[in-house]
Amino acid sequence: MGAGRGLLGLAPGRRILLNAVEWIVESVEPQLGLFVLAHADGHVESRSIRWLINHPDARMAKEVKAVGSGPGTQPRDAADLTPEQHRRARIRAEHVLEAMTGFRSGHPSRAQPGEPRPAYDPDRTTLTERRRVKVSELKAMPPQEAEMLGLRFMSLRTLERLSSATGESLLLACADGRWTRRSGGHRSVTEEVREAIFAVRKECKDRARIGMAAKHRLLHQYMKEQYPQFPTEKIPSRTTLWRVWHEWFGPGGGRQRYERSADEAEEAGVARRVVVHRPGQVLALDSTPMPVKLRETVFGDTVTATLTLALDLYSHSLPAFRLTLQSDTSVDVAMLLRDVMLPLPMREGWGEEMQWPYPGVPADVIAEFTGCGVAALPFFAPETVTTDHGSPYKNHDLVDAERELGCNILPARTLRASDKFAVERAFSSIKTLLFEHLLGFTGADVADRGADPEGDAVFTLAGWNT
Repeated sequence: MGAGRGLLGLAPGRRILLNAVEWIVESVEPQLGLFVLAHADGHVESRSIRWLINHPDARMAKEVKAVGSGPGTQPRDAADLTPEQHRRARIRAEHVLEAMTGFRSGHPSRAQPGEPRPAYDPDRTTLTERRRVKVSELKAMPPQEAEMLGLRFMSLRTLERLSSATGESLLLACADGRWTRRSGGHRSVTEEVREAIFAVRKECKDRARIGMAAKHRLLHQYMKEQYPQFPTEKIPSRTTLWRVWHEWFGPGGGRQRYERSADEAEEAGVARRVVVHRPGQVLALDSTPMPVKLRETVFGDTVTATLTLALDLYSHSLPAFRLTLQSDTSVDVAMLLRDVMLPLPMREGWGEEMQWPYPGVPADVIAEFTGCGVAALPFFAPETVTTDHGSPYKNHDLVDAERELGCNILPARTLRASDKFAVERAFSSIKTLLFEHLLGFTGADVADRGADPEGDAVFTLAGWNT
């Protein structure tokens, strides 16, 4: 994207200067021609790409190296600060911005009541005059308040030095470097000890779970076998090993079988979360007992149904769902996939607002193909299907049907809720927004159940399926 000011790389995380004010691109929706800008003070705006192209003063911000980052270390980030430290650094940055621009927010469009103050009016004072006034103002502050905010020793030279930073870089420059001081490392962890620690971790991965004391003995054993001349007194203590282990490999609170599966997934290159780019790319299937008692159609008895959902992970829409008596089967799941691929006909009494909008395809073409009007419910051929390890989803007939449809099968890992977090959240939203307001709601468990949910049931299974 060029506008006579160089190339504008519109991507999440990039920094853009608009009227000399720095903004961060939070997200981009090219299919809608929109993007979201976020300011350092938390203000968020949604703009169109056309607006950015025609902006008179838009350019990319220079990449400024984070303050306090050294070679081989992770740069400091605002997330490293506690809420109190963030507040104190924000106050310091506001003083610097007021000396630079006359406004504590850094721009006239976000002026606070009473700004600019006469001594900081940019139309009547110079930059050097404002800095000198700011130094005098800070020196006149009560000593305890100035010391708490770190403004006691802010001189004219300090204000000049901080003026080169903007946005988050200014916030980090105003943060005390001692707040995010990094460890100087462990001098006792030499190359030989490092090799031994990784060897012990590899050995422990395939063994039963053991404590740090046993790992420390294995460390001594490895050093004695591989490096007999290495002094025993220079081997790190158990406390040092515990600290190094937590820094390098994390707390390690998981069970052994799941730690092994996570390591195997990382080695295979599939440990990262799937990134979805288009509708129908990944379809998540799951089932749960419906927390509302229903009436059976023939005899009117109270029954429990199972709700099976199909969730598109791109749009988070529900292309199809099914209610089955008691538990679902592989045939029910296969019919659910069929519902996902077929359009839903318009029903009597539905207005035009319920009709599906077709981007790029005339509605008459789809209506001629289906033989009727189509409701506003997505339908597509799923590319990848994500399921859990329940028996209906592992059935050979269902697997054959999915392969016949050309679907890739991506089972969720055992006890990994993050693999199907979206569909689990959909179940929770449906319960909160719908089921809790219906008669016959059973609650989360038996202790939270009503006096007689079976007697309160009024809805029928056939009524829900239609």
